[in-house]
Amino acid sequence: MYEAYWGLGEKPFENTPDPRFLFQSDGASTVYRLALYALENNRGAAMLSGEAGCGKTLMARALVQELDPDKTEVALLTNPRWSPEEFLLEILYQLGHEEELQGRTKIVHRLHEVLYENFEAGKSTLVLIDEGQLIQDQAVLEEIRLLLNYQLNDAFLISLLLVGETQMAQQVRDFAPLDQRIVTRGSLKPLGVDEAGQYVAHRLKVAGRSEPIFTQGAIEQATDYAQGIPRKINNICDIALVVGFSRKLAKIDAEWVQRLIRAEGSHGA
Repeated sequence: MYEAYWGLGEKPFENTPDPRFLFQSDGASTVYRLALYALENNRGAAMLSGEAGCGKTLMARALVQELDPDKTEVALLTNPRWSPEEFLLEILYQLGHEEELQGRTKIVHRLHEVLYENFEAGKSTLVLIDEGQLIQDQAVLEEIRLLLNYQLNDAFLISLLLVGETQMAQQVRDFAPLDQRIVTRGSLKPLGVDEAGQYVAHRLKVAGRSEPIFTQGAIEQATDYAQGIPRKINNICDIALVVGFSRKLAKIDAEWVQRLIRAEGSHGA
């Protein structure tokens, strides 16, 4: 809609987990490197938490993309409202095994076989659990812990990446048997004004434009309104580009961002 007007090859502020748009502030870069170390070296379990909209899913997808697809089998679980058996069956399903199995013993035995088959084939197995704060049954947390018992003398047969909102981190802390198995953990924080400016510039550059569109004042207004949450910054910036295109603006300044904020506050168009 507005891409050609602004000299963009694509929309820069889509709220989709496209790893190309991952922006790493200093703190986020440390979190990323530690998680990647754990996954690449089969260290067991890593945990990524933070407020809603801070980019956890995007970072998780970027981490997966770093792994060799020819040597990694990935089970991506995105709606963790299961019973313990459903949880294990979902892992098998995501790994490409759809057998009709009844009873925990048979399910566990088959899962162990699959993990060992992957290992024998020179492949590591990653289980990525997104939206982990939705886990309501502590028995599922116990199953997650038990997955880390799948190991040889010198290697884990499975790596885990737990991703979720802040309350998930507290759930894990409150469940000591699992908490003690987390080898690295990190939390994504809202962006400060300087980081938000770098974030916006990064997304514009990935989308094809190196020159700034938003003035410093506009960045400050958007960051304050969004409380530093990247998803909210994306929303206000995307609408600003639409309005700027329709009004044939050369730049988006603080006044226009403030107008959009007031319009949203009053449910205006």
